Amino acid sequence: MILNRRKLKIETERMTLRPPVHGDHRPWSELRRESERYLRAWEPSWAPDHLSRRAFTNRVYWAQRSIGNGSAVPLFLIRREDETLLGAITLDNIRRGPAQAGTIGYWTGERFARQGYMREAIDAVVHHAFHRMDLSRIEAACLPENTPSRALLETCGFKYEGVAQSYLQIDGRWRTHVLYAALRMDRRGRTDAG
Repeated sequence: MILNRRKLKIETERMTLRPPVHGDHRPWSELRRESERYLRAWEPSWAPDHLSRRAFTNRVYWAQRSIGNGSAVPLFLIRREDETLLGAITLDNIRRGPAQAGTIGYWTGERFARQGYMREAIDAVVHHAFHRMDLSRIEAACLPENTPSRALLETCGFKYEGVAQSYLQIDGRWRTHVLYAALRMDRRGRTDAG
């Protein structure tokens, strides 16, 4: 399925989820900068030019290409009441054919954490993936000690599936992650595993 990046917009109760645009650089870089200590423990190491306009421009072009060719759906979380950027969620690594699957990753600015925004975004993106994109499986991974992210995934209907050794480089080190998945035909939610 090829998506039209100009029309891609997901509305939730409090937010509009939409692809990044060039004019988002300042709010994005300011939110990332002010949340840097909060985010670095959970993310791959930032490149020296991570917050630069040039790097952001490349990010916008990557988002446009990815949406256009159906390989990813990168979205910014914009609070409707004041047009504030809260964070981002990306449905990436979209696989078609027999898999019909994708992987979500997300982040939120520290001052917007634990206010239900990301739960709202995950629910909306998963619904979009299952019902508009016809995916069957959405995967997610997080560090074992990231209790808030694990609880969020379980609250959103993801089930613990196991452990992946040395899954991603986080803050400069190969780190083991716990794996979760949501299935279109199985939305039972929380499990006792984990």
